[in-house]
Amino acid sequence: MVGKKKVALILCALVAVSSFVACAKKEGDKKKIGISQIVEHPALDSARKGFIDGLKEKGFEEGKNLEIDYQNAQGDIATTQTIAQGFVSNKKDLVLAIATPSAQSAYNATKDIPIVFTAVTDPVVAGIVKDVKSTGTNVTGTSDNVSIADQLKVLQKVLPNAKTIGVIYTTSEANSGVQVKALKEEAAKLGLQVKEAGAATSNDIDQSLNSILGSIDVLYTPTDNNVAAAYDLVGKRTLEKNVPIFGAESAIVAKGGLITAGIDYYKLGKEAGYQAAEILNGKKPSEIPVGFQTDLQTTINTDVAKKLGITIPADIEKSAEKVTGGVN
Repeated sequence: MVGKKKVALILCALVAVSSFVACAKKEGDKKKIGISQIVEHPALDSARKGFIDGLKEKGFEEGKNLEIDYQNAQGDIATTQTIAQGFVSNKKDLVLAIATPSAQSAYNATKDIPIVFTAVTDPVVAGIVKDVKSTGTNVTGTSDNVSIADQLKVLQKVLPNAKTIGVIYTTSEANSGVQVKALKEEAAKLGLQVKEAGAATSNDIDQSLNSILGSIDVLYTPTDNNVAAAYDLVGKRTLEKNVPIFGAESAIVAKGGLITAGIDYYKLGKEAGYQAAEILNGKKPSEIPVGFQTDLQTTINTDVAKKLGITIPADIEKSAEKVTGGVN
């Protein structure tokens, strides 16, 4: 017969083992997601937050059944490649790639691990999907591509006398090239001239911008990561020359831009989170179409409008979100 003390010890040991197994199982059940972001700026940060919130809405929460490894490349493309390779080595269950360079590096690193992107303007041109309806790869996501034609309609309502549009963009960013091409095509239909200010790196933005500010009526800022990271500088330089900024996304407006008719990056990221949840539940990325936003979000900086003496049309002003600041 086994003594009571010995039985108690055996029971304690069994409880300890079962608890250890349960904890190990719980840890093993966590899905591991790697997030690669090209650079920190408000639009991309909002997309990342939306992604995490979208996952949470669908039952995947960090600290419970989700483990998130967030890494930022600080604008360096080589670093996005290192991050992607690290995610592959660590056998992540899914990768979120924020912006085109991060998405391209992730796709180059793996054709097996599911990849969800957000804030990529043209994923087909970027070479990460074959078609937006059926991607044909281990990649899907949400695009920040917006209708340039619709944006120009808003611009002409607000600035009817503008004839020359300047555009500042990074020459090495594929998504920026797509937007500039579309801008030139749509502007030509309206009889508007476009002057380009291409910058190879963020260090070239100031010089490139100054080369066109004296000869344009308005500056258009596309969804460009290097330009977004330099919004403080861009806003300051344009206001010094009394040139209004029309932006493709709202973060520029708080930095001295006049108006934007663009997309909501938080909602864009949230939609990517929903897609990721579908994949974690067993769906293939190739079965999920690339998502697009069709409704433009209009944001106006009332301080900038006042400084530049611009009256916003009543129909636009009524429905727009208002911000202040950015005027020094």
